[in-house]
This record gives sequence, C-alpha cells and structure tokens, in this order.
Amino acid sequence: MGSTLRMTVKIFLKPMSPFLYQGSSAVPTPRTSQLPLSACFLCTRDSNHNTGGRQTDFRSNRQDLLKNRTTRQRDGSFWDAVGKGTSQSVTLRQKPVFPKSVFAAGTAKRTTEILMRKRAAVVSQEEELSEEEESDESKTKRAGRMEPPDQPLSVTEWKNLKKTYGNPNRFAIQMMNVIFHSGAHLNVAKSLLTFVAMETGTLSYELLLRYLTLCVNSGHDSEALDVYGIMQESFPSLETGASSLFIKSFSRTERWREAINILHELKKVFTPSQRNYSDIISAAMLHGDTITAWALYDELIEKGISPNQETWEALFKGEKQAHEEKKGEAEARSQSEIKEKLLGILLCMRDNQIYPQLGLASSIKSWFESLTGEKWTGSWTTATPKGVCSSCGSALETINLTTEEYSELKDKVMSDIIEGRDVFCKTTPQELERFKAFVERKPAFDVVVDGLNVANISTNKSKLSETLLTVVRELHHQGLSVLVLGRKHMLRPSKAWERNHMDLIRQKAHCFFTDNISEDDPFLLYAALHSGNHCKFVSRDLMRDHKACLPDGATRRLFFKWQRGHQLVVHGNVIPGKKVRFQSIPSYDTVIQNSMDSWHLPYDETEDRSTYEVPLRWLCLTREH
Repeated sequence: MGSTLRMTVKIFLKPMSPFLYQGSSAVPTPRTSQLPLSACFLCTRDSNHNTGGRQTDFRSNRQDLLKNRTTRQRDGSFWDAVGKGTSQSVTLRQKPVFPKSVFAAGTAKRTTEILMRKRAAVVSQEEELSEEEESDESKTKRAGRMEPPDQPLSVTEWKNLKKTYGNPNRFAIQMMNVIFHSGAHLNVAKSLLTFVAMETGTLSYELLLRYLTLCVNSGHDSEALDVYGIMQESFPSLETGASSLFIKSFSRTERWREAINILHELKKVFTPSQRNYSDIISAAMLHGDTITAWALYDELIEKGISPNQETWEALFKGEKQAHEEKKGEAEARSQSEIKEKLLGILLCMRDNQIYPQLGLASSIKSWFESLTGEKWTGSWTTATPKGVCSSCGSALETINLTTEEYSELKDKVMSDIIEGRDVFCKTTPQELERFKAFVERKPAFDVVVDGLNVANISTNKSKLSETLLTVVRELHHQGLSVLVLGRKHMLRPSKAWERNHMDLIRQKAHCFFTDNISEDDPFLLYAALHSGNHCKFVSRDLMRDHKACLPDGATRRLFFKWQRGHQLVVHGNVIPGKKVRFQSIPSYDTVIQNSMDSWHLPYDETEDRSTYEVPLRWLCLTREH
C-alpha cells in the first residue's frame, strides 16, 4: 500500500488542450463531464497518503444570537402541581406552550447563547486590542496565506503562483485543500491537476484522493467516476477512504450496482460503515430494487452495525413508492411482511431511545397513510403537561418506573456507580457504611438536596450558605422530609458558610456531611433510590459521568428515564425571602410508543437538541375503524 507505483505511459497533449492555458486573458470552458486526465499520467502513491475521506476544518462563524426567551411561572406550590399532575409549571410566552425543563430540546443551546451574549462585548474589545498589538511579522504571515485563484489557470500561471509561495514541496496538496474549503469552482482543481501532471509527470494517490473528495462532496459524480477508472488502473488497491467515496458517488448514479462490488471488496479487509450500507440501500430503494435493499439491511443488522436515519428513511420511502407503483417485487411480498419489517424499525428506535428527525418522521407518516384499507391519519402535535396528546387525546406513557424497573435500577446504581470497581475512587468503605446506617435510621426522604451544588447557584460566593438555606426553607415549608448532603468544610464558619445559616439548615433538614475528598453524587443517588420511587433530588448536575458507569445501554436509558422524572433544578435566581421556583418535571415518558390503534413518535424538528435532552414535538398516528 505504501510503495511507489510508476507506469511509463505517454502524455498526450492534444486531449488535454482545453485545460492548457497561455494566460488568463482567454479561458476556455472545459466539458464538466470529462476529467482533464484523458491520458494516463505517471501515478505515484505517497507513503503518507490520506487514508480518510473528507477532513473538513469546521470553523463556525459567529451568528447573530437569538433573543432570550422570557419565561413566566404561575403561583402556587410546585410540589403540589407535580404530585397532583396539574398544569402548574413554567410556561413559555411563545406558542406553542411547552414545559420548561433542563431536559427539553434546545435548553443547552439557549443557555450557551445567553453566556455568549454576556461575553460578546468583552471578546470584541479583546479582538480590537489584539489587532492593534499585532506585530508586522504576524501581519505579513497572515497576508501570505494561500488563497485559491478565482478561475482556472494555465500551467505557466500555476508555476508563477507557486513561486510566490516559495515553491513549497506540498504546494499542490495544500492548494487542493484550499480549493476544497473555499468552495472554488471544480475547473480550478482540474487545471491544478493538469499543472502537476505537466510539471512532474506524476499524480500522487494523496492528490487524487483530495480531488476525489472535492468531486464527491460537490456532487460532481461523473468526474468522480472518471477518477475511479484512473485509480483502478494506476494502483493495485483502494483504501477505505477512497472506497467509501466511490460507494457514495456510484450510489447517486445509474451505475449504483457497481457500488455493491466495491462494498464486497471493502468487506475483505475492513468492516464497512453504516454510511456505506446506507448509500447503497438508498440507491436500491430509489431504483425499485427492494429485495437488494432489505438483504443489505439484514446484513448490516447481523454485523451489529447501527443503521443511520437516512437508511430508515430510504426504506420507508421506498416501500411506499413500491406499494403505490405495484411493482413485481412489491406484489411478490405480502403487505404484512413489509409492515412487520418497518414496524420492527420503530420498535428498535423505541428500545434504543432514538428520536427520528423530521425527514424520517415525514416518511413514516406518509407510509402509514398509504397502507391500503387501514385508514391511518398522521398529525404534528405536542403533549400537554399532564401527558396527553394534544391531537387525539390519548394518555402518553408515564415517566414513573414500574416496580421491576425501579428494583433493577436500584441494584445497578449500587453496584456500578456507588461501589463500582474501586470504592476508594469515590469514598471509603467506612464512610459508605456510616452513610448506609444513617439512611437506615431515618424515615424515607421526600427530597435529597446536593448542598454544595445548590449553594453555588449564587454568583455571590460570600452567600453560599444563605442560598442553600433559602432552598431548604422552601422545601421544608411544603412539609417535605429533606436530606441535605454536603461536605465537612461547609461546617467551618466562614464568610461563605455562616454558622447561623448552617444551624437553621440542620433544624429544617436531615444532614450528612462527607469527607472533603469524597464524591457526594453517589451518596445522593443512593439516598434518593433507597427512599422510594416518590423521592426527588435537587441538583444542577446532569449525572452524565455516573450514567456512563452503568453496564449497558438499556440500564443507562432506564437511569435517564428515572432522572427526568425525579430531578429538580432551581429555576432562575435564588433570592432570600422570595419563593424558590423549580423547573417542571414531565409526567410522561418521551419515547416512541404505540397501542392497538395509535402510534406516538417524538421527533427532532431542529438540530438544537443535545444528547441529554428530549424532543418537544410529536407525530400522532391514529387509525379509524
């Protein structure tokens, strides 16, 4: 693979004449379907070639920040609202109205935007100061950055341009990268290849791979297929990066079946990616070959590869199209067989807590509505705070765990998070046993408070104890049995931790203070789970590190469900003497769910959702009788 391969062939100048320029005054337009490599060049494979496909430099420009959404919360006891399932919760002024939650899609992005807005003025000043202090040497270096030409160049012009950059050894590679990232016209890249071939008599594997990446990502499939022929003749084998690019490009053309051959060759040395399978499955469905598409899908599942959403979307779209056109393959298989396969995809998404994006959700809706004689109707909707579908009025699955689920989660959290492989990483065995005995002596708690986490809500670090006391006082006022977990340094009187505040906290709540080096989150989880399914906990910590300690995906999803139904997050600022507000806890589970005559699918309508957030929009599918 790393050795240099040379083929001695003639370079015919006549076929290349449209790409040879005497100057920039007259630039002929080449045929876009013809690669400017009609003749075979001397091709070399560099030992340090790029083994991957596109390697994009993701540099995001600053965008205008969104206006901060103003929230309003009704009066009344939050805890009563949660317990009784009423609609007393934080509501957004904009319609549609959704419950405010730290797990709601877009919350993390909005929080980031707020922080960015606060820092924007400071950053702007720093940038201005930096520009003023920039040295002449830095300015010269910045001015010398490589820029692509705005039109194809002749060999002479490329040679002159190369000299202006000091004739770097990797000029062609660097320039091809610049062309790719700048979005320059493909003909500029073609003229660069012509220059390299004329100057050196060779085209390296790496340069061809960069050019191939440009062709595939810009949709120039005919040029990519020409490159395939050249690389097949010039090199004994293709790497995974080039193979994946060719699979993608072939799958978008009438020659899509050749992508299957490339896939088979790839399987001899490497396990194909979900993207490789997806490209070919999509092509097969687009061309009506549902048998090949499902065969590849079954192979993908057997290999333990998780399908991407584009694959599922292609299957739903393809089966709908095949059914409507009543092609031979669709008639040969019963509708019940196809339906079983597609509904199996929905159940797979449910089991793995996967939320379809809008495109996939639309395809699912169209497929349901196309089923002959079943009278399915789909609508885009939301769920009420009480967990009722706003479209059909059906009650969604509760967020509460069953007795079996709760018992299973409690055991797993104890063994994998609290004790883990090395109990000394989080606490000492003696302290853990002391805490267990403490919990056993106390009545079941209604709420467990992460004292240090809650105290640090205050931006004024001299009022940590006052902030914690305000939250504890609110919970105590609601008649709840409260446990406050803290660390021993909180008991040492200081400006941040006033003695009288801590004394009042100990009067209104049960308290346990761990060693200063111990992690308090495992103690919080133990106390909350040990107290029963009714017990909530207060913390801003999203527990992602602890969730990652759980042994399998099913248990992690179970933990996330419990967390969304039990975690209280303080909403807004904590002001002494004022009522403390908490973000709402949903009463329903955000997961694909179905009954005899309905399906409800939460879906992503934007790309704002973080991995620990859940969608707010639903697709409601109901069947008439």
